[in-house]
Amino acid sequence: MGMDMNNNKILLQVNNLKTYFHSDRGTVRAVDDVSFYVREGETLGVVGESGCGKSVSNMSILRLVETPPGKYEGGEILFDGQDMLKISDAEMRKIRGDDISMIFQEPMTSLNPIFRIGEQISEAMILHRGMSRQEARQEAIRMLELVRIPNPERVVDDYPFALSGGMRQRAMIAMALACQPKLLICDEPTTALDVTIQAQVLDLMNDLKTKMGTAIVFITHDLGVIAEMSDRVMVMYAGKVAEMASAEDIFANPKHPYTVGLIGSKPDMTTTADRLHVIPGGVPDLSRRPEGCPFHPRCEDATDICSKEFPGLTDLGSGHEVFCWKYSGTKEGE
Repeated sequence: MGMDMNNNKILLQVNNLKTYFHSDRGTVRAVDDVSFYVREGETLGVVGESGCGKSVSNMSILRLVETPPGKYEGGEILFDGQDMLKISDAEMRKIRGDDISMIFQEPMTSLNPIFRIGEQISEAMILHRGMSRQEARQEAIRMLELVRIPNPERVVDDYPFALSGGMRQRAMIAMALACQPKLLICDEPTTALDVTIQAQVLDLMNDLKTKMGTAIVFITHDLGVIAEMSDRVMVMYAGKVAEMASAEDIFANPKHPYTVGLIGSKPDMTTTADRLHVIPGGVPDLSRRPEGCPFHPRCEDATDICSKEFPGLTDLGSGHEVFCWKYSGTKEGE
């Protein structure tokens, strides 16, 4: 990575976002008072175990959470200065697929099986950029070429089932980038692919980011992918932010016990340790989340206060922020 993004302007600013789900079983606080930002042209990695709220927080940006049962209970999502939670559905539709695009985990659920690949890529360009069918088709071929699909002139007329998983994922990326969005949200986009194809797709995305200057929010549970893709990292746990820092700091100097545990449980070819570190227990049911810091029942460092109150943010300097009682009162640079 190594690009200095600090001078780039903030494109997306999420402040104190709360997205809850209400049901007979109680209220699930899937995203509970979460704040983060993304600068133009940077990649923010969002990491955490399943059920930590990382997907819901990003579905909220595009207002894709079904309401009810979901409800945006508070906060603001400022994209280019506009609050996404306040604009009309029609304005939101204009932004979706144009200024902000999303790539999902499984391309087969996002690609329509009865339309040709080219038609699906062209659709956004006809809708948002006012192109004619012929112009959009040419542009679709160019996009397929850009995502390194061989024989794009032929693939443009293929149906999704004719493509392999890796090629479908590339077609999805072509579709998401068709309108040259300012922000691309990727929700576990390589999980279903085998490792070699996954490496190629990540390499492709980094290449496209450099070419197009698109900012990326990359959601994953895979720390290897985070290391490969991210400029900055946000670690989430049980609907809350645990830690935020540059990718370098997160790996070299993780602070939150949960982050330390996550990194410790990742296989490392250079160590001779016989056993991987395992974080005991599991992510809590969000409708019965423990009081205080939600990680305290699994935390080796927990003290009394951890079970009573959620810790405030401690700024450790150079953009490294942590929500943990262990560091509260720590001054920058200590």
